[in-house]
Amino acid sequence: MTKDLIDNTLPALEATNLTKKYEDGVLALDKVSFSVNRGEIFVMLGGNGAGKTTAINIFLNFIEPTSGEAKINGIVSHREPLRAKQHIAFVSENVMLYPNFTALQNLDFFARLGGKQDLTRDELQAVLLRVGLQEEVHHKRLKGFSKGMRQKCGIAIAIVKDASAILLDEPTSGLDPKAGRDFVELLKTLRDENKAILMSTHDIFRAREIADTVAIMDRGKIIMQQAAGELAGKDLENLYMQYMAGSNNHTTNTTGGVNAGHNS
Repeated sequence: MTKDLIDNTLPALEATNLTKKYEDGVLALDKVSFSVNRGEIFVMLGGNGAGKTTAINIFLNFIEPTSGEAKINGIVSHREPLRAKQHIAFVSENVMLYPNFTALQNLDFFARLGGKQDLTRDELQAVLLRVGLQEEVHHKRLKGFSKGMRQKCGIAIAIVKDASAILLDEPTSGLDPKAGRDFVELLKTLRDENKAILMSTHDIFRAREIADTVAIMDRGKIIMQQAAGELAGKDLENLYMQYMAGSNNHTTNTTGGVNAGHNS
C-alpha cells in the first residue's frame, strides 16, 4: 500500500464527540473532542478509569467508538484502519516486542513490517544510538532489557516508521528518574521534528514538564484543557485536585464503574 500524502492543513489527530459505551452500560468516553497538531505534545492527565486509554485505543482501532470519530490525518480510524495506521506509531506502558530478538533484530523486523525494506545495519544502529541505546546492547536480547531500554526500542521503531503521530500510554510509568528524564527529552526532540504526540499519564510532574497542552480527564470527559502558556506560573497539582474535586461535586456517579474490567 502506497503511503498517503499528509494534508498539513488538518490536525494530525482529531477526536470529535468520541463516545464509548460498553455492553455492561459503562460510559468510558462521553462526547470527547480534542485535536493534536504537528509539533505539539498533548497530554491527557487523569486517574484510572478516566478514559485516557480508551481514547488511545479508538485511535489505534483496537476498539470501535459507539459514536463520534477519531481521525488520523483526516482518516477515520475505524472506517479505514489500514490507511490510518500508516501514519501512527504506538508505545505502550509495557512495550511488546520479541524478547528473544536482539534490539537490532526487533528494529529490523518492525522496519520491514512497516515497508522499510532497504535500511542498512548502519542506518538501523544509528537510530538505536539516537534513542540512547549504546552499541554494546544492540546485539543483546530484549528479555534482559530494563523497562526504560524497551521504551527506547519502541521509540526507535516509531522513528524508523517515520510516523507523523506518536501515541503513548503511560510511557514513563515505572521508569527511574534518569530514564524518565531521558525519555521526556527524546519526546521533545521528536516534537521539534514536527511530530504530533498524544500521551496519557498519571504523572503530573511529567505532564507539566513536557506538555504543550494538558487535558484533565475524569469519568470519560475532558473537564479542563489548557495550553502550556495558560498554565505558566500555576501549580498543576493543585489545579488538578481542584478540577477533580469540582467534577466529583457536580457529576453523579453514573460512570463510577469505569475501572471494572475496562481500560483507563
